[in-house]
Parts: sequence; structure tokens; C-alpha cells
Amino acid sequence: MKRNLTLQLDESVVRKAKIVAARRATSLSRLVADEIERLVDEEDGYQRAQAAALRHLGRAFHLGGGPLPARESLHAR
Repeated sequence: MKRNLTLQLDESVVRKAKIVAARRATSLSRLVADEIERLVDEEDGYQRAQAAALRHLGRAFHLGGGPLPARESLHAR
């Protein structure tokens, strides 16, 4: 279902946006809708990537190596 949206922009921005839309052979309405959809999709992708990264951080990774030496053996006097 589509829904109308009212925006208020500076006249100079509208004029430049119309030129961009014409160069892309689309309407100003379609240009704005495509950009909003792209922004929303980008945000969704970021949220998914962030959730995946946090899940990975919740698991421990074995980075190799063995137990650490005792402090006394490192700082023998």
C-alpha cells in the first residue's frame, strides 16, 4: 500500500532535485521515494550487521598460545 507524504524543502533544493530527476529520466517523487527506500534499506543492513557482530562478540575466540607465565618469573630480581 502506498501512502502520500508532504515535504517542505527550499525552492533552490527543489529546483536542483528536479534537474537530477530529469537527468535520471524519473520523476521528482520517484527520486525522493527511491532515496528514502535506499536509506531505510541501508539502515536495516547496518542493524543486521551490528546484531551479527554482537553475536560473534558473545562467543570466545581461541587466539592460540598457552597459559601466561607467572609474574615472578618475568620480573626475577
